[in-house]
Amino acid sequence: MPDSPTSTRDRSRLKHSRRALAHSVSPAAWRSTLEFRRADPTVAIAVRVGLAGAIVLVAGGLLGRTEIAGFAALGSLAAAFLRYEPYPRLARKLAGVAGLIVAYTAFGAALGVAGAPVWTQVVLVSAGAGIAYWLTLVFGITGPGPVVMIFAAAGAAGFADTWADAASAAGAAALGGLVGWAVAMAPALSHPHSPSRVAVARALAAVSATEQQGDQAVAAARALITRARETIALTPQRRVDEHVHELIALLDAAENALCGRESGLSRQDDFARLEAELRKVRSDIRTPRTPDTPLPVSASSPDYLRAAMDKALWFSASRMAVASLIAGMSAVAVGLDHPLWAILGTIATLQGVNYGHAVQRGIQRLLGNTAGALLAAAVIFADLGYWPLVVIVVACQTAAELTVTRNYALASTFVTAMALLVTSIGHPAGTGIAAARVGDTLVGVVVGVLVAALTIRPDDRHHLTAPEPTEKSAD
Repeated sequence: MPDSPTSTRDRSRLKHSRRALAHSVSPAAWRSTLEFRRADPTVAIAVRVGLAGAIVLVAGGLLGRTEIAGFAALGSLAAAFLRYEPYPRLARKLAGVAGLIVAYTAFGAALGVAGAPVWTQVVLVSAGAGIAYWLTLVFGITGPGPVVMIFAAAGAAGFADTWADAASAAGAAALGGLVGWAVAMAPALSHPHSPSRVAVARALAAVSATEQQGDQAVAAARALITRARETIALTPQRRVDEHVHELIALLDAAENALCGRESGLSRQDDFARLEAELRKVRSDIRTPRTPDTPLPVSASSPDYLRAAMDKALWFSASRMAVASLIAGMSAVAVGLDHPLWAILGTIATLQGVNYGHAVQRGIQRLLGNTAGALLAAAVIFADLGYWPLVVIVVACQTAAELTVTRNYALASTFVTAMALLVTSIGHPAGTGIAAARVGDTLVGVVVGVLVAALTIRPDDRHHLTAPEPTEKSAD
């Protein structure tokens, strides 16, 4: 008797999930964690994020409020979100990010004050992880993701015993968020064209790459050209100058190159040179342009309502919430001391753009957390005092931003060390906190990879090194 189409699809999906799980323990998956990618300019951004953290930590020390300085540092991490977003949009979105960090800090503090049982905390924080992830998807909030919000909630839940504690933690996060917003927006005064320059550089790189990658890269190049035009269109009118017209001329040349028309620029050589120049913090580039090149009159506004109704985003957020719940409950069941931290490992894993990327992030998170926990344990054991801790935390924060777009394992090392040291500032802990972090991360990553494999899309085959054989239906 022939199998029904449904049973055939089920078998095919199960086989796909099995192959996905096999990939997670394959040598190729673990080798990929050592890859260092080329990245856009990060030094200036890393310095700004480190500066924001330094400001609030120094202020906390001078005011004698070291117990809440860590929450201010978490609020200042708003500066790490939304790299290269046009400044008019950055101002609005970054305020929303800072507000979310404050809201989750207050949420976690309320759980602590209420004396909520650990099982209740896991359920509510897992739901919060799904909501935070959904919001980042709907509003296009790039950067560390909901990990910062959930870590703030977990830290506040362990810190707050009274409503005064809750108010102090939330207030510190709010002040930190304000500092992070101000520091991130400051370059709008001195380098207003930086987001446009980077967007154009990405477009030129994509167009140049089509010579090696062929037609399959053309669509991506066109999308980046469109994104760059929208970024330029958001330039405030008072900031429109000759350099803006030069950037538009470069995009015109890139579009002409895609269409096979002469543009006065050699795609491979000139585009590579101009891309490198655009990635520098300079404004002296000179390129061929038509004097009357028109400016785009407007940029399309994101359709947030349509995104909010997208079933795929609801599925991703629900998957995040369920996986977080499983990870947290598993951590409680095996007796780990900080089960809410297991949720962080799951979030980091499931933020991958596809299954292969999710596995890579999970492995990198585990390796980085282990190295970072050892580093933090050594510092905690040395008992250096508040001010040396501030220097180390700021250094780790800056190093994390320098490496996050190049290798997530290395960045996660610095992030973990920073997180554990910030936690030790507000709530003194022994070196055992490092082992707890590794155990929780292991649970979170394993759950994240399992859930990702079981919910893998049928067309997601980026992790496969060879074409998957087709399933033949039974006669």
